[in-house]
Order: sequence, then C-alpha cells, then structure tokens
Amino acid sequence: MWFVAIGVVLLVLKLVPVAPVGDWSWLLVLSPFAAAVAWWAWADGSGLTQRKAMQRMDDRKEARRERSMEALGKSNPNKKRR
Repeated sequence: MWFVAIGVVLLVLKLVPVAPVGDWSWLLVLSPFAAAVAWWAWADGSGLTQRKAMQRMDDRKEARRERSMEALGKSNPNKKRR
C-alpha cells in the first residue's frame, strides 16, 4: 500500500510540475507502481497474504471467545492480555 501512496504522490508532483519531481523521468516517477505489483505478486505467491488473513481471523475468533467468556463471568484472570 505504501508503494501505491508514494506513486500517487510522485504522479501528482509530476503532473503539476513541482521541482525536482517535475524534472524526473516518467520511468522513475512510475517505478513505485511497478514495485507495488512486484510486492503483491510475491505476497500472493509466497502465501503471505493468506497467512495474514488467517491470523486476523484467528485473532477475531479469540477476541470474540474472550468477550463471550467475560459476559458469562467465566473469564480467566491468570491469562495474559495482548
């Protein structure tokens, strides 16, 4: 996401000729978008995206379970909170 944000900022600075970005080549200005594509291809290919999605789902399940247990008055006072 950071690559896309940087790319958009550089693109705006190039289109509204702001020095020094206005003088840069288009290849340099558009390179963050290429980096974003490469990152997403790697993240999807390596399984990072799926692992992160599964971790978020597990964290939500655990939080929901803890809230349910607290609502029932059966929370574990010895358990460490994150």
